[in-house]
Amino acid sequence: MSSIHRHVATVLTASSLFCASSLLSGAALALQTGDVVDNFRLTDHQGVSREFYYLSDMKAVVLLTQGNGCDASTDAAKALEGLRGKYPNVEFLLLNANLSDSREAIVKKTKAAGITLPVLVDDTQIIAEALGVTRNGEAVVIDTKGFKVAYHGAPAGIAGAVDAVIAGQKPAASTAATGCEIKLPERARVSEHAKISYAKTIAPMLEEKCVACHREGGIGPWQMSSYEMVRGFSPMIREVVRTQRMPPWHADPHYSTFSNDRGLSVEEARTLVHWIEAGAPRGEGADPLKAQRKDWPAWPLGEPDLIIETPAFTTPATGVIPYQMVQVKNPLDHDVWIRAIDYLPGQRAVLHHIIASAGGERRGATSLYNYVPGAEPLEIPAENGILLKAGTTIHFQMHFTPNGQELTDVTKLGLYFMKEPPKYNFRSLIFAQPRLKIPSNTKVHTETAERVLDQDAVLFSLHPHAHFRGKSASFLAKYPDGREEMLLNVPNYDFNWQSTYDLVKPLTVPAGTKIIYTQVFDNSSQNKANPDPNRTVTWGEQTWDEMVFGVIRYRNVKEDNSDDDKKKEPSQEELFSEAS
Repeated sequence: MSSIHRHVATVLTASSLFCASSLLSGAALALQTGDVVDNFRLTDHQGVSREFYYLSDMKAVVLLTQGNGCDASTDAAKALEGLRGKYPNVEFLLLNANLSDSREAIVKKTKAAGITLPVLVDDTQIIAEALGVTRNGEAVVIDTKGFKVAYHGAPAGIAGAVDAVIAGQKPAASTAATGCEIKLPERARVSEHAKISYAKTIAPMLEEKCVACHREGGIGPWQMSSYEMVRGFSPMIREVVRTQRMPPWHADPHYSTFSNDRGLSVEEARTLVHWIEAGAPRGEGADPLKAQRKDWPAWPLGEPDLIIETPAFTTPATGVIPYQMVQVKNPLDHDVWIRAIDYLPGQRAVLHHIIASAGGERRGATSLYNYVPGAEPLEIPAENGILLKAGTTIHFQMHFTPNGQELTDVTKLGLYFMKEPPKYNFRSLIFAQPRLKIPSNTKVHTETAERVLDQDAVLFSLHPHAHFRGKSASFLAKYPDGREEMLLNVPNYDFNWQSTYDLVKPLTVPAGTKIIYTQVFDNSSQNKANPDPNRTVTWGEQTWDEMVFGVIRYRNVKEDNSDDDKKKEPSQEELFSEAS
């Protein structure tokens, strides 16, 4: 995999700011025939993430606005269902920008009406605003050659416009739509967007959500160190917010809430985009970004009680580096309980991940904390801990990826200890399907792994893992009484940002609960990260291979801090070896 620096650089590069002058000249105008539709990503009513420019292999894209309670849009959507079978190389999508329509309500409405088309949920309304739609039942036909508007208006003109696009001809003139009006309150307040305060609103938002990476010594490719820097990159900020690439948070907010959520809220995303489209005005007040802290600590949780260093390893500038299996002896002569774990990578640019465990036995090894790009320190919930026994060996599986220069890495593992033994043992439940097989040139391929809990348990966090072909992931709980609950939906899985999702409120689940981990893969050429779409892919540790691998951190309800049953649980390394 390319380093996180290179990944972010491709997202936020100064050479991509070609649209700066148009965006910074004032509020964005409604699109007209011939105008380019900027890329965007939205999640549909079924929880599937859809990127607009991903549809470049289609001849055309038809967007039809949909709203519950609007008969005109329902009738138009039903008619669109009929057209879908006639045009296999055209993508038909509905767009719901009604602030009053919840995802559940959209699901209920479309099911009752027999509508199976995906409904993109535009909860920020910034996509509807940019398209210039005003009514439900309004159509926009886009020619994917340049993603230009070919037709905008009443649904009666869709078929003719699609025929013209496919034939390479100019569609008939657009006509006015007559459906129900979409309430777009910010459209009437466009003049107010220039009054959004950089000092009081925008800069504090960026400090909270972005500066931890976009700072001196951070993993971001540029520093949010001043208004001038932010304004210069503002067109690209708009793009990555619209496409949900930044901030790097991929949990579907429709389900669980997470304490480490670094994403933008609906209101924050809307405000940031409106400020940029208004010209990114400076306004009054001191610049908070110029006054931000400069002394970012190497260890955010303070100096660890024990620091374990890995041996120095020099990565070549190019080539494939075999996984480094490193063993370091725990120097302590007494048992300790761990309350927190952190890593200080020696070379973030080339260190892709670390899997760490303690103990000599493969089955029964104690799983520690894994490092991946974007990882934050692990702070174990109160009354829980991980037992580290005296004299045990710490095993590190280290994956490096060259970035064009020779670098030497010495990574540090920081451990923080409890003063007293905890009440509970903090455990890991691993989900894996090592016998996966992904067909070549396949846009959607699904694999699952499931576990049944043999005791009542409290769930703390969830972590999905795949490689470049990972498209989405989810954890679904099926309870003994027949109920189902989506614990985590990651509709837009990004290999470069492998987050662990920490539940705001730990979830108690009964014995007999079946948890199903689902991983969807995209092994097509439309997946721009795909190393080789023509290859049938199986399990493997290298990034051009794949994995179905998920982890839930939990504790059992009725046990103490005993680790006797550790021998039942296979280690991550053991699961990996089962695939070979």
